[in-house]
Amino acid sequence: MFAYLLLLAAVLSHILPHAGWYGFTAVGGSLMYFGARRRWAEMALPVAVMAGADYYLTAHVYGYPFVWQAYVVTWAWYAGAMALGYALLRERATVVRGVAAALLGPTSFFLLSNFAVWLGAETLYPKTVGGLMACYVAGLPFYGRDVISTGLVLVLAFAAPVLVRRGMGLSVAADRPA
Repeated sequence: MFAYLLLLAAVLSHILPHAGWYGFTAVGGSLMYFGARRRWAEMALPVAVMAGADYYLTAHVYGYPFVWQAYVVTWAWYAGAMALGYALLRERATVVRGVAAALLGPTSFFLLSNFAVWLGAETLYPKTVGGLMACYVAGLPFYGRDVISTGLVLVLAFAAPVLVRRGMGLSVAADRPA
């Protein structure tokens, strides 16, 4: 159930105006948690929900025509984030694995999404190594915020329940995947 609540937090942090949140988004951490705690049969739902949020933002908030091909990399990354959570955090969510996930998730999104922007945006960046580097430099402020957001969500999602259970003298086994 908690994985679905985090998915809701991901959608809300994605679609609600959040300039005052300093770029906070719960998307990466929530998707990794979902991948770590839910069955594979449930993985299509978060991708579909996040794709719907992307459509809503593009077509209704920003007023741009929706071109689904522009989102294939992002949607693949949504699935990849859940796979990363499954691979790193499902069986044993340690501090080292959590830090690895908090770095690998945002880094993979940064590299893939900026490369896709550079490749697909005809007028923004020249198709040169310098143009690609300019695209990556332009994305750096978002990358740093994404690392912090993802790390924070992972700490809250994985560590807080364990610490509360331990503080109450309860078994940590209740924090196992579904």
